[in-house]
Amino acid sequence: MRLEWLEDLIAVAETGSFSEAAERRLLTQSAFSRRIRQIEDHVGVELFDRSRKPVQLQRTTEAQRDRILQIIRTLRQLVADLRSGSQIADSHVVLASQHALTTSRTPRLLQGVLARDASITIRLRSANFDDCYGQLLARKADIALVYRIEGIAPEVEADYLETFELGQDRLIPVHAAARRADHLRDRAMGLLPIVSYPDAVFLGQVMNLLILPKLPPPLQAVQRVETALTLAAQEMAQVGIGTAWIPESLARDRIADGGLIDFSDDLPSCDLAITAMRLAGSKSSSEEAVWTELVGG
Repeated sequence: MRLEWLEDLIAVAETGSFSEAAERRLLTQSAFSRRIRQIEDHVGVELFDRSRKPVQLQRTTEAQRDRILQIIRTLRQLVADLRSGSQIADSHVVLASQHALTTSRTPRLLQGVLARDASITIRLRSANFDDCYGQLLARKADIALVYRIEGIAPEVEADYLETFELGQDRLIPVHAAARRADHLRDRAMGLLPIVSYPDAVFLGQVMNLLILPKLPPPLQAVQRVETALTLAAQEMAQVGIGTAWIPESLARDRIADGGLIDFSDDLPSCDLAITAMRLAGSKSSSEEAVWTELVGG
């Protein structure tokens, strides 16, 4: 049974006239009469008592009137919800962001996006580099924001991946200012207690390839704690557990207020490229708007 058929039945019941009901339904009387016959043929019974003026529903039909009205309301709401859901889906963009960027850079980037178009809804997923990249390839994310370093991040293949460098950051060694004396004492003994990252994650690879091999001799790194979260590494450096290598954008405020000391003058650091990535191919208007704002901002 179609929604328009149910609405036709109620139109006749409320007006008591096929001609007035046809006018209400924006149909000619002949077209409306044919549709009423089609409805009755479909159901297999006469729904109206045509012998009476005004036209009335048959008693069995009248008994179902409230139910018909309820079904009409339900179907109308369903149509509205489906249309609304389609609009939400069209304006919905999934953004995967590397943990350190989620805390430091991503909020400001998204502020610009949403200021330009408040109708866009962004689902932000914070993850390590590999998970961000994997979500992108699996089409579980539309755009990924990550750090990249030549030779460590996956090779970019132009035929399936589009990238844009949004800016630069730097991985720097920091230590608790309140424990500076302990830090200098340990270094005088040739030891450097550190907060490290797992070998399997992006910053762990950066540490193993670009940081630890460049420690000035005879300094030897001693792992105190291992964590995959840069924010956790920063907190551990803050309480003096060891030196941690943190993106400068994340540590900047702590350094400015005197809680952390930047030791990049005499300990190795490295540059990080802040990169937006997405798969090549057709895009929704909302995803295109977010990408344009990111790369143009």
